[in-house]
Amino acid sequence: MFFASGLLALLPAVAHEVSKSPTGYGFLLGSFGFGAVLGALAMQRARARWSAEAVVSGGVLVFGLSTMAAGMFHNLPTLNAAMLIAGAAWIVFISLFNVITLNHTPDWVRARVLAVWLLVFQGAMAGGSAVWGALATRTGIHVALIWAGAGTIATAALGLLFKLPDLTVDLTPWVHWKLPIMSNEDPAITDSGPALVTVEYDVEPEHQARFLQAVHKYERIRRRDGAYQWGIFRNLESPNRYVEMFLVDSWAEHMRQHERSTHADREVEERVQSLARGTPKVHHLVRPTPKL
Repeated sequence: MFFASGLLALLPAVAHEVSKSPTGYGFLLGSFGFGAVLGALAMQRARARWSAEAVVSGGVLVFGLSTMAAGMFHNLPTLNAAMLIAGAAWIVFISLFNVITLNHTPDWVRARVLAVWLLVFQGAMAGGSAVWGALATRTGIHVALIWAGAGTIATAALGLLFKLPDLTVDLTPWVHWKLPIMSNEDPAITDSGPALVTVEYDVEPEHQARFLQAVHKYERIRRRDGAYQWGIFRNLESPNRYVEMFLVDSWAEHMRQHERSTHADREVEERVQSLARGTPKVHHLVRPTPKL
């Protein structure tokens, strides 16, 4: 968004150069909007033919080329064509990226994820607009647009390092953990904390290396669902025994963890349990509150 903001930020200045009237700017914005409509119509066909990674990367590349073209063209008809293509590329990237964000966010945290995404999006747009405006003042509008387009194209290379996730992840709740049976029904325990949860596994020696690889994937899930500390330990007195532990702020927060597990986590949990013998033993401990 930082580099992509250059085109929209400098578009009024570009329109002023090629057309001294507000009509030229209106035509450019209209072309951008009409291109967005065409891009939305073409996106379904593109998704049916190519992967989400290819469509998003293609949208970024096309938008970067359109930005550079806007810096090179100096007449209204060619600029309108560039804006038409830029609008189509813009809506393809934005809409598909929003869908990926929504599809990979569980219900319980969706509002916070969208808030962070909007903060990053709007912040990058605002910061980028200021930077490209300052650069245009020093080097000229067209040079700034060419650099903004080149930067946009360069960001497409990030797809080689950070692959977009699959769109078909099942994030429906998977409520399968048994609720702990407490001998103390004190209602004040709900706010007690922190809560320590331990899970004891019995692992055969030939499975221990694979078990450790599998259980370390559990750390991300535990932390995502509310744990602020996680660890896996081996019992020196009984080498086949491994104890997973994690700390949660309060007992109430741990109870909410039971509702945050999703079907997408099922493969990780089943892999861990398939490498252990029997049913893991779970213990819940809460820091006692001293009575005055």
